Amino acid sequence: MSHSNLGPVVSSAHLAAGSFPEVSEFEFGLIIAGHAFGRWTVRAMAASGYPELSSLDVLVLHTVRHRDRPKKLADICLVLNVEDTHTVNYAIKKLSKLGLVTEGRLGKEKTVETTDEGRAACDRYREIREDLLLAAMKDAGIEPDQMSRLSAMLRLMSGQYDQAARAATAY
Repeated sequence: MSHSNLGPVVSSAHLAAGSFPEVSEFEFGLIIAGHAFGRWTVRAMAASGYPELSSLDVLVLHTVRHRDRPKKLADICLVLNVEDTHTVNYAIKKLSKLGLVTEGRLGKEKTVETTDEGRAACDRYREIREDLLLAAMKDAGIEPDQMSRLSAMLRLMSGQYDQAARAATAY
């Protein structure tokens, strides 16, 4: 039996009934990929020795580690596209209590940077990622250029969703 008669693979057929059903396919993929990615980050960090961290905690830790320079809260939120700064601030407090980051100051602004323990945790996560995730992706035949095109499309689509969210706020 051919699956082409079934239409697009979506989670909400009533939304796919609109003018651009492929967007519903994309959204379903985004939903399941987003949850899978969140599970991955939590489990990989647990395997690195930190089972108490949420997905956002892990993302904040890696963002703080980026280029090993101190980061401001607003910059972390901007990079991660997180509107609710208190959630990132809570993650920073949690990471600080675990000794993975340290808080400092740059002029009047609070900054955060990774500690030696935080850098070691990120390095262990990277090793686990190489062994379990990246090796499997290579084995599956995923090409680097495919991944780059997909990444560009996701960034483009995030801009579309951000613009639509602004428009919906004024609707």
